[in-house]
Amino acid sequence: MSKTRHKKIRLATAWLGGCSGCHMSFLDLDERLLDLTEAAELVYSPLADIKELPEGIDVILVEGAVANTDHLKLAEQIRSRSKIVVSFGDCAATGNVTSLRNRLDVEDLLATVYQEGPGKISQQDELLPLLLPKVLPLHQVIPVNVFIPGCPPDPERIWAAVTALLEGRPVVLSEKMRRFG
Repeated sequence: MSKTRHKKIRLATAWLGGCSGCHMSFLDLDERLLDLTEAAELVYSPLADIKELPEGIDVILVEGAVANTDHLKLAEQIRSRSKIVVSFGDCAATGNVTSLRNRLDVEDLLATVYQEGPGKISQQDELLPLLLPKVLPLHQVIPVNVFIPGCPPDPERIWAAVTALLEGRPVVLSEKMRRFG
């Protein structure tokens, strides 16, 4: 990573509908995270205690598919507040495991899980965000600039993409790094 930059890139990560495996892989960058702090300031992430998505994000890695109204709202904020949006992992890129819900009837699912169970919560209680009729990959909701495939992407793939983005280079992943799964 180039150390000639004077201004740090405003980096963020976000988590929509997924398992957080992509963020765990991000943490597996290990000592490279220290190198990352030389070039980037983490301004928003589930890994940090930052409650509001700020304006002026240079690069944001978005994990997970869009499954409910909270995800939809956050995705729209992400696009309006970020220069480069990265679809981070297979759930964000394809819907992957999260989209398995698409085979189920949402109303039946909610009735079985929440109305017939001990908590008896309904979608109208506003305790839970409303589920979208279908789980969607991120690019079907907002424009995405870069895709990092993998379930989860391995740290080398993440490092290759993030360093290119932070250095202002196009993300060029090897054939092996472009594979899903």
